Amino acid sequence: MDQAKANYQAGEAKGQTEEKANQIMDKISNTAESAKQSVQETGQQMKAKAEGAADAIRDSTGMNK
Repeated sequence: MDQAKANYQAGEAKGQTEEKANQIMDKISNTAESAKQSVQETGQQMKAKAEGAADAIRDSTGMNK
C-alpha cells in the first residue's frame, strides 16, 4: 500500500511539474510574440519616417517635379 501511495504521489508531482513547465513555455512564447510585434511596429515607423524625410528632401531640392 505504501508503494502505491508513493507511485501516486510521484505521478502527481510529475503532472504538476509538466503543467508548470507548460505555463512557463506559454509565457515565453507570448513574450517572444510580443517582442516580434514591437520590432515590426518600430521597423514600420522607421520606414515611414525615412520615406517622409526622403520626400521632404526631394521637395526641397525640386526633384519631385
